[in-house]
Amino acid sequence: MTFGLDETFFAFVALIIFLGLIVYLKVPGMMAKSLDDRADQIRNELAEAKRLREEAQHLLAEYQRKRKEAEAEAANIVAAAEREAEMLTTEARKKTEEFVANRTALSEQKIKQAEADAMKAVRSAAVDLAIAAAETVLAKKADGNVQSGLFNDAVNEVKTRLN
Repeated sequence: MTFGLDETFFAFVALIIFLGLIVYLKVPGMMAKSLDDRADQIRNELAEAKRLREEAQHLLAEYQRKRKEAEAEAANIVAAAEREAEMLTTEARKKTEEFVANRTALSEQKIKQAEADAMKAVRSAAVDLAIAAAETVLAKKADGNVQSGLFNDAVNEVKTRLN
């Protein structure tokens, strides 16, 4: 058996030197440290993600609570608006009825006044007609002395009524 320096021997020696350098330079420790750092980084990211998830759930719960409060407030506003609309409708109906009643009373009063004015006009026309008829009859039947006596009596009667 000859120990020749063949390529296998040099490859083996190179492997031993390479492994020795790796151990000497603490490559496994560096790899372990790198893996530990990466594991810590992943652990921190997971913790941050968990914290963000909890914060998001908290915000979601808060927004849902605010939405429910807003819906309740909107329902209260709608109910108040409906009550106010009902009150305004009732008030408007009452005012309309009062207006109609006032207009009816005013119209009735105007009708009564028109009737009274018509009656006065008819009486006045009847009086004028009676006076004209009386003048005609008196003019035909009375002479000048009687006419002037009647005229003077009428003037005196008007003067006494004015005083």
